[in-house]
Formats: sequence, C-alpha cells, structure tokens
Amino acid sequence: MAFHFAQKVLFKHCDPAGIVFYPRYFEMINDTVEAFFDEAMNEPFEDMHRGGRGGVPTAHIETDFKAPSRHGDRLDIALGVTRVGRSSVNLSFLCTCGDEVRFMAKSTLVYINDKGRPQSWTDKLKASLNEVLESE
Repeated sequence: MAFHFAQKVLFKHCDPAGIVFYPRYFEMINDTVEAFFDEAMNEPFEDMHRGGRGGVPTAHIETDFKAPSRHGDRLDIALGVTRVGRSSVNLSFLCTCGDEVRFMAKSTLVYINDKGRPQSWTDKLKASLNEVLESE
C-alpha cells in the first residue's frame, strides 16, 4: 500500500460498549484520504475545496469489518491506489492494529467541479496518482 495513516482510537470513536462505532471508521477512512491528498499528492483538501474549485467526494464504498477496535488502540490505515480513471480513482484500505486486521475497504472517489459534476483530473494530479498506482 502506498500511504499509511496512524489513528489512535479516541473516546469519541467509541460506543457505550467501548468499541469503535462503525460509522467512525468511515470518518477515519476520510481522514486517511484527506491526509493522502495533502501529504502524498501535495494537493490539500482545503485548496481543492476553496473558492468553489470542486473536490473528491466518495461515490462508492464497501467495507468488511474483521475485528473490533477499542479505546486506546493504535490503528494503521494503509491506502492504495488501484485504478485511475479520467475523473475517478479507486482506493483500497487495510486497517490493522499490530498483526490483527480490523477492517478492509474499497472506495471510488470522483473529482468534481464547483457544480458537482465530474471533471478530468489536472495533469499534475493524474500524474501523481499514477505514480502510486499499484500493479495487480
């Protein structure tokens, strides 16, 4: 996987049973995507969304939850780029805590303009995405 994001499980992530409430994993996935664009693609979300330039919303996501995470766990969320299209990108995620898999996910993001319509990647961003594209 091309990019890793460290996430400590905080109190705010947990339900009354003391485990991560599953929608919080989707927030963690989004945090990973935001950090990926900022740190690996040098394209911060705040710049992409500022001034009505558009953004990269999630168009599709599927997740398999393998084991619960608890308050204080230190997660590693690995992100890989599996396909780069004209205006979309497919990503894969593997979340682990030590040697244990907590969840796996796949998503499709679409690069949109200020009207919410798909637009082609900029040449720079498409080249950066292709640089980290994983071979099958």
